[in-house]
Amino acid sequence: MLEFLPEPMREPTVLAIPFFVGMLAIEWFAAAKLEHDHDDDETGPLPGAYETRDARASVLMGLVSIATSAFWKLLGLIAYTAVFTYVAPWQLPMNQWYSWVIAFVAVDFIYYWVHRVSHRVRIVWATHQAHHSSEYFNFATALRQKWNISAAIVMWLPLPLLGVPPALVFFAYSLNLIYQFWIHTEHIDKMWRPFEYVFNTPSHHRVHHGRDPEYLDRNYGGVFIIWDRMFGSFTPEVRRPRYGLTKPVDTYNIWTLETHEYAAIARDVRSSTSWRARLGYIFGPPGWAPKTGVETTGPAVPKLANESVSPRS
Repeated sequence: MLEFLPEPMREPTVLAIPFFVGMLAIEWFAAAKLEHDHDDDETGPLPGAYETRDARASVLMGLVSIATSAFWKLLGLIAYTAVFTYVAPWQLPMNQWYSWVIAFVAVDFIYYWVHRVSHRVRIVWATHQAHHSSEYFNFATALRQKWNISAAIVMWLPLPLLGVPPALVFFAYSLNLIYQFWIHTEHIDKMWRPFEYVFNTPSHHRVHHGRDPEYLDRNYGGVFIIWDRMFGSFTPEVRRPRYGLTKPVDTYNIWTLETHEYAAIARDVRSSTSWRARLGYIFGPPGWAPKTGVETTGPAVPKLANESVSPRS
């Protein structure tokens, strides 16, 4: 289908870049016009607002993620091809429509669990927290992508093992990411109720990016919100969320935004006096600390995953 393009440009997310740029420009222009209606008594960013430094950081993080994701996907492709060719008990045909449907739904199902693990296991949260670091919620935020997708590569392994062609795994994942671009906006209110029940929407995803206690660690779905309804992680939007990490990083440096949580983990591990504590700081939920009364860089009791346990920088 994409044979007329050079090999590096056959990645669907690369093909979608003009769409991303166009939609971002339209929303940014609309946000600038709406600033004229701003009430001086209001605090915090206006709905759908843009801040130039924040948006620039998001776009740069997205550009770097294209290259880093290509590296992880290459490693995954090598492993998946071996598993699909030599281990899978059967192989779904690439030329049948049902193979594409199975791949799309299966990738989204696993995306839900990868995303949930990313919020509940600190070392995986370290790879994901950068996407939540903006206090703005707009199309630029959608581009604030992580640079390390190794957890997803590992958790997708059952798909080629069960006969899903590796190319379909990555194609379905790209479509998943493209879908999620448009749900990063405050300019779309709640939608048609049957659609809201099955699919992820801006309203559902605003909840996911909220740092309010009632919104933390909810609505993990990528395309389908039905997984959250099935597994008890769904929460409806009842008021406008406050966005970002519960402990902001306070920087626009993209390297710091991507890596500060790894540094915080290393500090906690170095200061630990037992292997239980070391393992807890790595594999426990974000905010985990041993019940010893010893001061740590994180809170004294387990918190929900939008808690970034590094101090303000």
